[in-house]
Amino acid sequence: MSEVRTARTYNQRHVPREYTPGGRRVSIYVSWSYPAEAGRDTAGLDNRFSTMTEVRRVAWPDYEDPRWSDPYRFQQGIAGSLELFFWAWVPFQDFVEEVTGHPVPVYQRIDQAGFPTPLDERVLDDTDVLFVFGLDHAVTGQEARPGEIEALRAFLGREGTCLVLGPHHDVGASDDLKVREMEYRHHGDPLVPRQQRFATYVRDLMQGLGVPVMNRYGLRPATGEGNRIVPLSTVRDLDPKGWLDGVTNFNFHMHLPHYEVTTDDPDTVRVLARQPIDLSRPHPFTEAGNTEFNMLLWMPPGGDRAADLLLADSTIFSSLFGGDESLRNFWRNLVSP
Repeated sequence: MSEVRTARTYNQRHVPREYTPGGRRVSIYVSWSYPAEAGRDTAGLDNRFSTMTEVRRVAWPDYEDPRWSDPYRFQQGIAGSLELFFWAWVPFQDFVEEVTGHPVPVYQRIDQAGFPTPLDERVLDDTDVLFVFGLDHAVTGQEARPGEIEALRAFLGREGTCLVLGPHHDVGASDDLKVREMEYRHHGDPLVPRQQRFATYVRDLMQGLGVPVMNRYGLRPATGEGNRIVPLSTVRDLDPKGWLDGVTNFNFHMHLPHYEVTTDDPDTVRVLARQPIDLSRPHPFTEAGNTEFNMLLWMPPGGDRAADLLLADSTIFSSLFGGDESLRNFWRNLVSP
């Protein structure tokens, strides 16, 4: 691995960025409470992140370098695995800074020291493109307040803005333990428990903003030669803005959410890309006849909303799961004017 770096995070103190013509200001908002996630009881099997020790065991020997395995240098509990997220977002931050000329701050809803940063004008007034990563476990109770939804609605009323929502997977929602086991065997990741439900906060935002979408399941993408993720199924004539120009695939992740559209109005939400599913592993979603899941959705501006609104999972922006020129083209398309 390359030298360990730390994502630029901002909580409480705020450093405004000058507006550069042609350079959009991009921010990341992580919806978790860091203390609530890091403090989960590791004796509980479900609805928590792995400890760093569990990551090292499952991914052995990838993390046996002392920079990761030495408890005096890197935390070995759940907090250690949370810190991996920050490390993995740095390539995306660096790429976007190169494209836009602006550094990309990462805000946490509640940071390591317990300081809250609500999603309000202190974040939004300094942002043109906002990514909201829905990585809060539902059991931690991260609910969006009415004032945050109103502030976000005002942000969406500004010309030239863009909101990218990324609610993560919802594994094991069924009360039937046999169904949970089928889901687990389908994605095949030993670090993901039989139940891991994410993104109460982003679901609140979607409900408040009238986004008729729900994150479902955790589905394993199909792979082809060299164990590479197979290309996306795209609908180019629904993509006049070119979000997918130069894009054939995203990165591989074992459990990606299906973004279910909950309205019958075809003009409200456009499904721009679907991901073929690994059909060698049974799952309730594929047993219902589905062979692909919704991967990238776009709500064009309309009504009081001047902004583009997209849904794309947060793993697309993490180097933990690889990347290539196709993925970087997608990053560029999202943040360029």
